[in-house]
Amino acid sequence: MKRILTVIRPDKLEDVKDALEEIGCHGLTVKYVKGRGRQLGITESYRGHDYNVDVLPKVEIEIVAKDEDVENIVDTIVKTGQTGYIGDGKIFISPVEEVIRIRTGERGENAI
Repeated sequence: MKRILTVIRPDKLEDVKDALEEIGCHGLTVKYVKGRGRQLGITESYRGHDYNVDVLPKVEIEIVAKDEDVENIVDTIVKTGQTGYIGDGKIFISPVEEVIRIRTGERGENAI
């Protein structure tokens, strides 16, 4: 099993969520976060004064999936979350040792 942690633009959340639903990926956790990457924020103007916004709003999506589903999920996120501009986000994949469904006590892939 793998944990797929994705950071994307907030305006891409609905597109990514809908696309994941279409491929049968139903379980996910969404958090609204702020951060920055290589773009190091943006400069905006307000009433003639420039100021730097060094952390931007982002959306974090967390999914735990079976190993065989990971590539399809990642491809779907990349296709639907991509704009081609700096700030599209990142995907981090890490192993998951165990999953336990609290309601039933099921363990492993059956608990996903």
